[in-house]
Amino acid sequence: MALKDFFIALSENQFLNDNAKKYGLKLGAQTVVAGTNLDEVIISIQKLNAQGISCTVDHLGEFVQNEAEAIAAKEEILRMIEAIHEHQLDAHISLKPSQLGLDLNVDFCYQNIEEIVSYAQQYKLFVNFDMENYERLQVTLDFVLQLSKTYDNVGTVIQSYLHRAMDDLETLKNTRVRIVKGAYKEPETVAFQTKGEIDANFIRLAEYHLLNGKFTSIATHDHRIIAHLQTFIREQAIAKEKYEFQMLYGFRTDLQKSLADEGYPFCTYIPYGEDWYGYFMRRLAERPQNINLVAKQVFNKKTNTLIGIGAAAFLLGRLTKKK
Repeated sequence: MALKDFFIALSENQFLNDNAKKYGLKLGAQTVVAGTNLDEVIISIQKLNAQGISCTVDHLGEFVQNEAEAIAAKEEILRMIEAIHEHQLDAHISLKPSQLGLDLNVDFCYQNIEEIVSYAQQYKLFVNFDMENYERLQVTLDFVLQLSKTYDNVGTVIQSYLHRAMDDLETLKNTRVRIVKGAYKEPETVAFQTKGEIDANFIRLAEYHLLNGKFTSIATHDHRIIAHLQTFIREQAIAKEKYEFQMLYGFRTDLQKSLADEGYPFCTYIPYGEDWYGYFMRRLAERPQNINLVAKQVFNKKTNTLIGIGAAAFLLGRLTKKK
């Protein structure tokens, strides 16, 4: 747990986030982030589409400080929607309310999001609301439920480490849902703390929504959970139109291709943008195995230098506070 806390702390450090942008994707994140700009991510999507893999695209953004930054993020997502349509890509949008001004003004954020959802619906594109930390959970759900009254192209994420996850899933029975384990540090009052509890709840949630929900994205790299749900899908004769497996860009690429080649509906979560640092650190925090996966695929002397600088800055910050 100490290692997870460490990487979560790094992900939330604005100083490190701002400085990481100066290095582009040359410090190790280039294999798990699909580019810094629209042209680069389009090429990445086209390569995956050629393998029979769909994509959900996230323009990364952290620490939105003002309305101008939120509007800029909205405009980039609108450009992404246009590009998906223009290039006829098999892809849809994932977004984070915080990037669109949630922490500045709820009404302002909702207006930005509705503009995106409305524009996406014109092109029959789905928009998924990524789930962030617990403090933003209820307002995100409120957005999705409110927009669902007018639009049919919205969905969201359920995090299996939360105690309330099943109650929320029942509320979203008629909504497309992505089920994940959860990547933020939450207290035991609201979240399970052990892998066993989180995994068991993930399976419980996935099975429930596969049987009762509109559409289920099974988002995990855990081959044991995947194998369990493959058996469940087969035994329950779940139609391919009702689900997909989903993984993050750059992780377990052999397993991603294998599932797609076997005929399972598959979607890769593709992040892009200059604001990659917080995302990268949270992926390392999610599970120890991710560190090994990244080490095999992207770590080199420069990457270790970045992590080392991050570690030193974090520890220095802690020491400074104590003084």
